Amino acid sequence: MTLSRILFILLAVPLITYGRQKDITSIKDTTGRVSVKDYDRLISRYRYDKPDSATWFANKGMALAKQTKDTIGIAMMLNQIGMIEDNQGQFQQSRPKYLKARDLYAKVHNLKGVAAVTIRLGVVELRKGNYDKAIGYFLEALKVSEQIHDAKGIMEGYITLGEGYMGQRKYKIAIMYLTKAEAINNTIPFSNLTLNLYNDFGVSYRDIQQYDTAISYFNKGIALSDKPQYQGLNITITNNLASVYAKLGQRDRSIELQKTALAKAIAIKNYLRTFQTLTGLAATYGKSNPKEALNYYQRALDLVKPKGAQKQVIEILQQMATLYASQHQYEKAFETKDKEYTLADSFFYKDMSKQIASLQAAYELHQSQAKLNELKYINAQQRLERRILFSIITATILLLMVVGFYYFRSREFNLKLNKINAELKESNIVKDKLFSVLGHDLRSPFASVIDMLELINDEDISAEDKNEMIGKLAKTSKASLEILNNLLRWGQMQIKGVRLNTADLQPRYIIERNIAMLADAADKKSISVKDEVGDDIYISADPDHFEFVVRNLLSNAIKFTPNGGIVTIGAHSDGSAGRIKFSVQDTGVGIPEEKLESIFKINNISTDGTNDEKGTSLGLVICREFIEANDGTILAKSQPGKGSEFIFTLKRARHLQNGESK
Repeated sequence: MTLSRILFILLAVPLITYGRQKDITSIKDTTGRVSVKDYDRLISRYRYDKPDSATWFANKGMALAKQTKDTIGIAMMLNQIGMIEDNQGQFQQSRPKYLKARDLYAKVHNLKGVAAVTIRLGVVELRKGNYDKAIGYFLEALKVSEQIHDAKGIMEGYITLGEGYMGQRKYKIAIMYLTKAEAINNTIPFSNLTLNLYNDFGVSYRDIQQYDTAISYFNKGIALSDKPQYQGLNITITNNLASVYAKLGQRDRSIELQKTALAKAIAIKNYLRTFQTLTGLAATYGKSNPKEALNYYQRALDLVKPKGAQKQVIEILQQMATLYASQHQYEKAFETKDKEYTLADSFFYKDMSKQIASLQAAYELHQSQAKLNELKYINAQQRLERRILFSIITATILLLMVVGFYYFRSREFNLKLNKINAELKESNIVKDKLFSVLGHDLRSPFASVIDMLELINDEDISAEDKNEMIGKLAKTSKASLEILNNLLRWGQMQIKGVRLNTADLQPRYIIERNIAMLADAADKKSISVKDEVGDDIYISADPDHFEFVVRNLLSNAIKFTPNGGIVTIGAHSDGSAGRIKFSVQDTGVGIPEEKLESIFKINNISTDGTNDEKGTSLGLVICREFIEANDGTILAKSQPGKGSEFIFTLKRARHLQNGESK
């Protein structure tokens, strides 16, 4: 490190600390005191453009709240720290803080705080793409706000619900909720929620190609947000207006608006808005002016790298690699893509690595406990033998009693030993299956990925061949990720058991969603998927478990059905038994009779699909455990060459068992 850099650091640290102390001094009241609410205002000021300073103030506020035993203050600081992490893409870290903050607000019956933090939990799921979970949180927050008659909270609930359905591209439902929010907006004072509302309206109408209406809402938002305290939202709305002009082919007008937004973002030192505008300009220039596009992407990259925002860095590298490839700069495209993969591997799979390590540690602990039980048994048996020998020597008259006692005690210990041996055997099966999947089902795809990457790097390969191999590479990677997800889910169930959250639900929507998710796989094989589940079917089960079973059985049916086949899912009431019977039937290759008995067992060996689709055989094992945990049954019927049928039953919803209608 040079002398100049050392001097810079020595001078910068005291200056930063002095600046922060100066900010604290500026908010002290006449008594010279600083409250947690004062720290909250400072954090809100710096949260976007100076996250380090915001974190520093949050830690100060947290220390003060703990010192004064201010429960609401602690919850407030946890919420702020969660939002700081949110803005940097650290969703996994922010969620526990929101949950703890919500528990603290609930503990002191602060329902307004509960609703606000529940909204943040929904935003986390929204940013991760988990729209159903996000909508669930938004509905929960709306219910709390309605309970306390908080008009602003109700309006925010409707707005976020609209954003949840916008993420699913269900714009008709989104606009319905936004319209409800607009009705409340006309009855309460103006706030930043009004600007969010107009922005969401504009985005919705833009995406359904009603451009004039979209422009009208964006212009309303820009006019109302042209104030210093709303500059961040003004920039966002301006960028969205620019996107409309870009879609209308008015690229110069779009770029002009984005450059205006960029100047504002830089002027107010708003990190997130600057990043969004830079990437927006790059996208607008795109392939028509790749040089300018790459320049803006590089500026965005230089902005986010020091912030440690890995998710944004990955997104930029992905776009830059695509641009390089379109310009036939394959070497730069490969280098950029390699950086993206390396960063994504360390960022996205970090949590998975921790889970695998946790599973391994739990397995080793289980082995140690089994060994300890076996040693305890041996020690107990040795003590028993010594007692018997002593009894025989000292009292012949008690021989028969001692022999009888020894016999019954030995049988008891033998039963325990058999139980321990059975547990060890099951543990070995779990271990063998774990290493089989890791050693074969995961090792082979990863070896295939490496081989394809080496081939792609070959300069003699045509662009068409490279594109084909990249497609195969993506398919192999997705399959490997699905295998790993199933492995982690199954391993967690072996250690922690199946967690059950039973609810009354209508299966049709879950089935429709999963058919849509698998549509691409079915279309590639020209397979027709028929949904014969009616609106009158309601069940009582864990929604996540039911969705996993449906998705797995449909996926297997598509996998083992040849091109042009048919997959049918149906359901009907099982008479007076209070059950609903589901059936997933295909016209596939079928299952040999000798394999039918073992397909739901851990020792089952997986087979490839009709198009060489890969699997681990864990899916059906998890299906059986989920169905049985929900007090149901599952079985399979099949004829080789004619197809298979998987039948499972679940309880009818309680209100329907009593003869009531939904």
